[in-house]
Amino acid sequence: MTAPLQLATAATLAADTSTGEAFQFWVLGTVAVIGALCTVFMRKAVHSALCLAGTMIILAVFYLANGAYFLGVVQIVVYTGAIMMLFLFVVMLVGVTAADSLKETIRGQRWLALVCGLGFGILLFAGIGNASLKQFNGLAQANAGGNVEGLATLIFTKYVFAFEITGALLITAAVGAMVLTHRERTERALTQREMAEKRVREGKHLPPLPAPGVYARHNAVDIAGLLPDGTPSELTVSKTLRDRGQIRDVSTEALNDLKALEQRAEERLERTEVEPATFKKEASK
Repeated sequence: MTAPLQLATAATLAADTSTGEAFQFWVLGTVAVIGALCTVFMRKAVHSALCLAGTMIILAVFYLANGAYFLGVVQIVVYTGAIMMLFLFVVMLVGVTAADSLKETIRGQRWLALVCGLGFGILLFAGIGNASLKQFNGLAQANAGGNVEGLATLIFTKYVFAFEITGALLITAAVGAMVLTHRERTERALTQREMAEKRVREGKHLPPLPAPGVYARHNAVDIAGLLPDGTPSELTVSKTLRDRGQIRDVSTEALNDLKALEQRAEERLERTEVEPATFKKEASK
């Protein structure tokens, strides 16, 4: 009587799956699988990290939908919000390219990784095939003493060995990442005097450039600084603004003001020269 009753209970629970739950599983599950495949096959490391972050968020939704609230929050806060964003910023700062990822430093590592992946897949399928799904306890019984307490009981009793193996794997991955990103300095760092001498030999611009808006009667970053002759200095404006075409040109206005000033100065000088000559002519009369 026990076995038929268990089978009937399992069939009843399987039939009680709502349409919304089934729709959520198939839609989000498909997106999660696509994100996982994009993580492997994307050419750029930044895109792979973003796809993996999306897959982790979908896993967190699955945890929350099945009543594992602690796992869902940890999945979002720790893995997606902290670890994956850290990986993303590190990849963006270091600038990993496809050429670096294809460079094989250890002979035979690709075949070894392929064999390890196949072995892991065989173990995974074997574990799923031997899993027993004849009895369902339900969320009420699983979270009877609390979701966190029930999870801790399973981790430190039934699955303690798998938990320790996972911790050792993560530590090994962290150490390997530090070893791969570490670079030994092969030459002595240049001093400030040596760097200045190098700039002089290369003929670079040594004196400081005028800041944006200098000699332009405007204090704005989108206005190029003017040189003493009135021409704009392109080096004083950000390259991003220059590529966008968001630079305001005031050099024409400044040159016109400079010409007007020179003209007024010339007229004033001519007047000062004419007035003494007129005074002498009238005095002679």
